[in-house]
Amino acid sequence: MNILRASLLFLFTFFSFVGFAQTLISGTITQKNGTPIVGANIYLEGTYDGASSDDQGRFSFTTDETGIQTLVASFVSFEPMYMAADVSQMKDLKLVLKEDVNSLDTVVISAGSFQAGDNSKVSVLKPLDVVTTASALGDFVGALQTLPGTTTVAEDGRLFVRGGDAGETQIFIDGIRVFTPYTPTTNNIPTRGRYSPFLFDGITFSTGGYSAEYGQALSSVLLLNTIDEPDQEKTDIGIMTVGGTLGNTQKWENSSLSFNASYINLAPYLAVFKDRNDWEKPFEAFGGESVFRQKLGNGLLKWYTAFDATNFELTQEDINLPDGLHFKLKNNNLYTNASYSTDLGNRWDIGTGGSLTRANNQIGIEDNDIDNVELSAHLKLKLRKKFSNQFKLYMGAEQFFTDFTEDFQNPDVPQITYGYTNNITAAYAEADYIFSKKLAAKVGVRGEYSGLFNQFTVSPRASIAYKTSKHGQFSLAYGDFYQNPLSDVLKFNTNLQAQKTQHYILNYQYSHKDRIFRAEAYHKAYTNLVTYDTNFADFSSTYTNNGDGYAQGIDIFWRDNQSIKNIDYWVSYSYLDSERKYQNYPTKATPPFANDHNLSVVGKYWIGDWKSQVGFSYQFASGRSYTNPNEAGFLQEQTKAYNSVSLNWAYLLSPQKILYFSVNNVLGTKNINGYQYADVPNANGTFDRRTLRPAADQFFFVGFFWTISEDGRDNQLDNL
Repeated sequence: MNILRASLLFLFTFFSFVGFAQTLISGTITQKNGTPIVGANIYLEGTYDGASSDDQGRFSFTTDETGIQTLVASFVSFEPMYMAADVSQMKDLKLVLKEDVNSLDTVVISAGSFQAGDNSKVSVLKPLDVVTTASALGDFVGALQTLPGTTTVAEDGRLFVRGGDAGETQIFIDGIRVFTPYTPTTNNIPTRGRYSPFLFDGITFSTGGYSAEYGQALSSVLLLNTIDEPDQEKTDIGIMTVGGTLGNTQKWENSSLSFNASYINLAPYLAVFKDRNDWEKPFEAFGGESVFRQKLGNGLLKWYTAFDATNFELTQEDINLPDGLHFKLKNNNLYTNASYSTDLGNRWDIGTGGSLTRANNQIGIEDNDIDNVELSAHLKLKLRKKFSNQFKLYMGAEQFFTDFTEDFQNPDVPQITYGYTNNITAAYAEADYIFSKKLAAKVGVRGEYSGLFNQFTVSPRASIAYKTSKHGQFSLAYGDFYQNPLSDVLKFNTNLQAQKTQHYILNYQYSHKDRIFRAEAYHKAYTNLVTYDTNFADFSSTYTNNGDGYAQGIDIFWRDNQSIKNIDYWVSYSYLDSERKYQNYPTKATPPFANDHNLSVVGKYWIGDWKSQVGFSYQFASGRSYTNPNEAGFLQEQTKAYNSVSLNWAYLLSPQKILYFSVNNVLGTKNINGYQYADVPNANGTFDRRTLRPAADQFFFVGFFWTISEDGRDNQLDNL
């Protein structure tokens, strides 16, 4: 019996030991630089066994688990670490966590690029700013002209960036090229961007040093991204002093459709507020846009289409024509693009798309009739491979096609036809590597072949960013950029080469609590610019690529919507030093579109008791160069400085009804765009001149905007 009892006691003790044996798991957890991580969670996956690290990074806990298990270590702003091993080997571990480079405080490469969107890490502008900036008049180009790096050329309206002319900036919608982004116009009447801001939720404005994905732009690219998925069905109605707008969005389970239509007619406005032109047919335009979205598995198909037609006729004062210069224009423009993106699995993404443009201008200048048609297309394929959170590789190929023809007619000469056809094939590769939350780099190369010139170009590009503090960072960027001459030259001569710039950029950016500060210095070197030996580019000109030049300067930006209650404001300043020899310049000089100093101040104030937002914009630009033939030299004199104060007021009649007022140049400043001189001197041997003033010193706008939506709160100014 004693032997039996002893045996049972031995067996009970043995099986208790085997059944309840515990293993100690221990070690330390640190950052890559050896700093202990306090409060990290270390546990066995699928169990409740675990512990937190102490102030020395040490941890220990016991477990009943046996065999191979997965140990997990995690801490906020670091990547989780997984280790599979036998629990008996998990003693005195030395765990090292990598920083999570996807966290919000990770460095971002910002040299030369302004992010503008609700989803970007650092937003300089929101899409809403396009329609609430007093001087912009609802035009996204007008809003961007309040950013540093742009130059005020009031009579033109297009984007002039860092000493480049307007043709050096290219615009893309959902990554696909827009060949004719501006409405047509005539001398001394500013153009507008063709596209409505309400269909876009993201804008990236790269003033230089942009990605190898984009080419055929010497100075700048503007990237517009349409909304991926609308949040609700709604209808937008606008009644304005210059016309009306109508928009609607419909949603289904896996698809949606949005459209905007607009009609503009300046005849009623000009009947009340006459300008300096003699209008025979006041400006009239009709336009429409639509975006269709369809989810296909885990991918998204988007189809964007825009059409507009413009018609006007007027006579403008001209010092060489006693009866003035007669000008008329009819234009219709169709742009459509489709894009598709999806996840291929194994961390591969693919994006593809294409666009087609048909633009027709019928122009009459005195007795000359000009009819031109441009057919352009863009096809694009891009791939992205995410090897890890630190390393991403981008590759792509694209094809551009342009066919341009122009017929010139005059009663005294037979019809003449000009034109050209050009194919450009391009490919690029680019890599992002994030060394840590403080250091990141982007390196890429782009190759392009022009069939018209039988020329192949290679464009290396590189950027690096270093985070100096929790909220501040420096960025550096370098890149080569090529662009073919535009149609105003190629229609006469195709025996040329691509023009080239090199960009060097140093940037500092600080962002914290809705405050952003940016300072950027840059230098651009131009080579192979097109020159000709006549007053204007025409069939008799001799063309070369002998032009060159430079542009350099400093851009400063500050935005703050936190310090003063209910006030959001930003300040932009640019200093530009630029000279170039191109077109018919006899010597290197500062072109008329590049002034030394540009300043913009924009403010918005919400007045709760009035249910109103009041906006203010001030724009200053130093004088621009012009040639005075009565004095020796070329582009040797400057106009007086440009000054304009604009105000707007948005009054919320109800949550979905807004009354909107704006006045551009409210002080009526007498700005001067330049001077026109007579072709021949007068009896005293002096060339007479006339002052080029804006068509109107002020512009008044009144609009009523009504939104009908599911939630009963959404409106066209995003719930003021």
